[in-house]
Amino acid sequence: MTSQLCWAWIFILLLPGLTDGGKLLVVPMIGSHWLSMQQVVEKLAERGHEVVVVMPEVSWNMKASQAYKVVTHPVSQTMEDLDSAFHEYVAAHLKVLPFPLNIAEQFKAYRHVFNTFFLQCKDLFKSKEILQSLNQSNFDAVLTDPFFMCGAIVANYLSLPFVFFMRGLPCNLHYKATQCPSPLSYIPRVFTFNSDQMTFFQRVENALVDFLELGYCNAFYEEGIKFSSEVLQRDVSLIDLTNSASVWLLRYDFVFEYVRPVMPNMVFIGGINCAQKKPLPKEFEAIVNASGEHGIVVFSLGSMVSDIPKERAKEIAKALGTVPQTVLWRYTGEVPPNLPKNVKLVKWLPQNDLLAHPKTRAFITHGGSHGVYEGICNAVPMVLMPLFGDQMDNAKRVESRGAGLTLNILEMTSEDISTALKAVINDKKYKENIQRLSDLHLDRPIHPLDLAVHWVEFVMRHKGAPHLRPAAHDLNWIQYHSLDVMAFLLAVVLLSLFISLKCCLFCCRRCCCKKGRTKKATKAKSH
Repeated sequence: MTSQLCWAWIFILLLPGLTDGGKLLVVPMIGSHWLSMQQVVEKLAERGHEVVVVMPEVSWNMKASQAYKVVTHPVSQTMEDLDSAFHEYVAAHLKVLPFPLNIAEQFKAYRHVFNTFFLQCKDLFKSKEILQSLNQSNFDAVLTDPFFMCGAIVANYLSLPFVFFMRGLPCNLHYKATQCPSPLSYIPRVFTFNSDQMTFFQRVENALVDFLELGYCNAFYEEGIKFSSEVLQRDVSLIDLTNSASVWLLRYDFVFEYVRPVMPNMVFIGGINCAQKKPLPKEFEAIVNASGEHGIVVFSLGSMVSDIPKERAKEIAKALGTVPQTVLWRYTGEVPPNLPKNVKLVKWLPQNDLLAHPKTRAFITHGGSHGVYEGICNAVPMVLMPLFGDQMDNAKRVESRGAGLTLNILEMTSEDISTALKAVINDKKYKENIQRLSDLHLDRPIHPLDLAVHWVEFVMRHKGAPHLRPAAHDLNWIQYHSLDVMAFLLAVVLLSLFISLKCCLFCCRRCCCKKGRTKKATKAKSH
């Protein structure tokens, strides 16, 4: 009886939800970025950890849950303020302007949207009671998306180890902050839209962008840097704010991303958002079944963008009518007057479940990392219409792998859309290439969700991961590039050459003088 009780207690202690857990503070980014982070948060709570999520009272896609504790803080913005800033941001990318006016307009919109959302971080630090409570809660670590930098500021303020969960940062900051080697010859910089196979002039462009990157990144995050210096009461640079992250959980892998050198504290969890296939809701099942042998096309521009300018919508609608497939289009804008019969407009669709259906022939997407990975996981060839952010670079990576085609949403015509869509549906190479990527991506020893959970728990258990931090962080720019060593060796070589030259000149003079004396002595004897 005693042994049975003993084994029963061991079994209970081994249950994931009943083990001794730690305390984790989560500072997420509102919007679509939260969707995949939420899975990690729920899994950690399921494993017995006490998880506290700090949320603003006004946000997108963020709701309270019984799985974890939510702490909301008051903010000065309304939902209309957030919507207005984001719509202005999207509109800046849909304007047809000559270069460089388009770059200036987009950068202005980038700064505006950052400053608008960063106000929520300032409001958090105005909530002294919440900050005091967090400071007294003895958290083991912070999990955060660093795009708006609030989580990094909070972690530095509370002196806690922190884990970044992200797709990437502007100006390749996630590589610069980790001291990752990034050779310009084959690693394309953000927004260049180059592949890793660059021509000479593309490499010139790459070098120029790299030279300017940190400058425009400092301008983009100027308000965040200034505020963090005030909060932490010391001068803080953008690199200082991010380079002390214990582990970087990056939502991509090298099936999708170009192969490059990485650091040991960078963990790749691409496809973490790919869920198990679930049965379709009845209304969608009926539409799919009615599509017949031609199947369906899934069309979505992501969770944040569900309508586009009227003229663009008309061009797209005209193109969609040229294919025999039924098109499920997530769209909430004004219905195009030329909408064809084979197109079904919906306000919401079960994207992953539709992509997993055997009758799905193609996926029209904006190129966000969540959608791209759902396309890869389910082996559906893509037509990509990137709008902003990293979507252009994502689209280039899919296209360079032969798994889809990219269209410029500002310039594309109905013929361009029709041609691209027919190509990915009818040309077998696109299906074969995406199937190969899917097979490679799914052939892994551990699911990305479990991998992410492991590393968060690792940082919580060990209070960080300092053993993964390279000594490069302790070197200045001259030491890192060994310019002092090269200067020293150059000085040694030049000094050696100088001494050798002096010795040669000295020997030459000695020889010349000796010959001169010998000739004079010979002449004297002859007289």
